[in-house]
Amino acid sequence: MDIFDLIIVGSGSGNSIPDYMSDWKIALVERGIFGGTCLNVGCIPSKMFVLPATLASEARHGARLGINSRVDSVDWPAIRDRVFGLIDPIAEGGREYRATGSPNVEFISGTARFTGDRTFDVDGRIISAPKVLLAAGSRPWIPPIEGLDSVRSHTSDSIMRLDELPARLAVLGGGAIAVELGHVFSGYGSEVTLYNRSNILVRAEDPDISQRFTEVFANRVNLRLGGLPDRVEQVGDVIRIHRGDEMIEVDEVLVAVGREPNSDLLGTEAGGVLLKPNGRIKTDDTMATGAEGVWAIGDITNDFQLKHVANAEAKVAFWNIANADDQRKVDLRFVPHATFSHPQMAGVGMSEPDAVEAGKNFVVGMRDFGSTAYGWALDDKTSFFKVLIDSDTGLILGAHAIGPEAAILVQPMIQAMQFGETAERVANEVFYIHPALIEVVENALLDGLEKLVDS
Repeated sequence: MDIFDLIIVGSGSGNSIPDYMSDWKIALVERGIFGGTCLNVGCIPSKMFVLPATLASEARHGARLGINSRVDSVDWPAIRDRVFGLIDPIAEGGREYRATGSPNVEFISGTARFTGDRTFDVDGRIISAPKVLLAAGSRPWIPPIEGLDSVRSHTSDSIMRLDELPARLAVLGGGAIAVELGHVFSGYGSEVTLYNRSNILVRAEDPDISQRFTEVFANRVNLRLGGLPDRVEQVGDVIRIHRGDEMIEVDEVLVAVGREPNSDLLGTEAGGVLLKPNGRIKTDDTMATGAEGVWAIGDITNDFQLKHVANAEAKVAFWNIANADDQRKVDLRFVPHATFSHPQMAGVGMSEPDAVEAGKNFVVGMRDFGSTAYGWALDDKTSFFKVLIDSDTGLILGAHAIGPEAAILVQPMIQAMQFGETAERVANEVFYIHPALIEVVENALLDGLEKLVDS
């Protein structure tokens, strides 16, 4: 048995080992691609595909601004090679650095599985340590659809590395991954048909956002809402998708109905690590699992499935692992999110149903992008910004946006909520650049404050 000071399982956010651990003997175990989901198959490569897809989509609709533009062709291999020509060397460089350039870190390739308290079998090698950090992430979940396991199908792990742009693509799912990649392939010219179990897309968003996005996205993608396919089959190079009496033929299938934690691969029961009903690892706000000497971070424990949350948890966990007498806590009160489809969406804090369920007295401020000067420039008729203001305290309960740069527009609300600033102060005591799009935030706040006075 090999003994270490710390064992880290997972090389995503688990690889962010702080300098104050430079004298620790650390084992870093990874079963897949070095660097984790975000770097290799998630948020970074997908957004690199999103940008040119958005440019292509906008080019096809330039006539509304008096520009007769079009997309003559899309060089998919060039786009793909640009993305992974940047990302793959970063992943390989990180792996090489941990394998040969970190004197105190031993990189171990393989699947770690508990055999006892803080002890693992990694493909036949037994390792142990007094402290363990579980950062093993998640993987795409495959729904039980008849025939799906026997056809040529992809998840977000593989779809971005296709050799050719498919002429016809079926997307199964209606969450962030499905609509981002649906936008990518639609933007590049594929005919996209999207199947979703519910009757609305991005259901986790505020209902006004979900409804508007579904309406707008339906103009670009063939939506089949209210149920996934009954069965699929492959006939030669063609894949047939069956739902009810309808059958369509496509060239590729993307399965993007959700992700599941990799906790089942760890043998958590043998390590005394408890799971939530959804299979994610239970932790407290110090990221401790309850099993002595074991912490967990990221997709394997939280429900957010966001890289910025995993990074925040990693900072707290590493500190607490090294400083038993000075424990820190992760603050997850105001976690923002964004979906980089077209249109873009972002939000932070409570949605309207959340606020109602919590028994809050609140008002809603809303402003269309098209009511601002920059919105006129965009000729925008579908985007809006929405803010919820607590009627009793004047604090911002939540903010939601759909439209260009939604992720950036929500940022001032995140800071205001984190630092306890009232809507009145944020609206009236700072400058908003004119005629920038940020004025839509100011105007939504002012709309809410007017309703607050009248209530």
